[in-house]
Amino acid sequence: MKTLQTIVVILTLITASSCKENTASETVSEGQKELKTEKNMKVLFVLTSHDKLGDTGKKTGFWVEEFASPYYTLLDKGATITIATPKGGAAPVDPSSDSPDAATEATDRYNKDVDAKDKIANTKVLADMNPDDFDAVFYPGGHGPLWDLTNDANSVALIEKFDRQNKPIAFVCHAPAVLKDVKNEDGTALVKGKKVTGFSNLEEAAVGLTEVVPLLLEDMLIENGAFYSNGDKWAPYAVQDGNLITGQNPASSELVAEKLLETLK
Repeated sequence: MKTLQTIVVILTLITASSCKENTASETVSEGQKELKTEKNMKVLFVLTSHDKLGDTGKKTGFWVEEFASPYYTLLDKGATITIATPKGGAAPVDPSSDSPDAATEATDRYNKDVDAKDKIANTKVLADMNPDDFDAVFYPGGHGPLWDLTNDANSVALIEKFDRQNKPIAFVCHAPAVLKDVKNEDGTALVKGKKVTGFSNLEEAAVGLTEVVPLLLEDMLIENGAFYSNGDKWAPYAVQDGNLITGQNPASSELVAEKLLETLK
């Protein structure tokens, strides 16, 4: 009888020990899930420093909606955002994007956001940015990038390094133009054979700047071997091919941000 009681006690102790181990394992698993969810995403935003719209005498720069919508989409999910430009300092805003007819919920929020405006007024110098410090890079558009970022060696090198590390690289509206000289390791155009979109020739004609801009984005992407596609004029449209994410126009900004956020998870 005593022998039977002893066996029962031993079995009880083994079962209890097993349950504790399982509970500990489940706790670690839940902790890991929580850690992954609360990962501090670090995203670099690259804006233009260029403020002259060709020879028109008008001003240009970055398009507010294309910055604001992705900025808040990512910020509200806990991302740490750094903003850089080729020259550093204040990034020029395209006046047309700051008009009442271009206003959105995101631009209204930006106009009341002292912290965001301070970041725009004091951007970092692009040459000082190290891709190793970030999880992704995002380029808002506006016509400004067509003049400076398409020919910026620092921007080209930065995108190439992000791509080599298989980190998300995202662009909206005119910003895919900065991919013009970006290469794969074998020397071919990075966009060759990739599905991409960007501001269409029809949209450029609609704003009357076909003869003003230094290049037509749609033509450049096709010439570089990309599989270019677009939606209706001014309608939201975004494409993802691997780690490359592109959006067609200002209305596509949120779509691009959502794809970027999903890729970062």
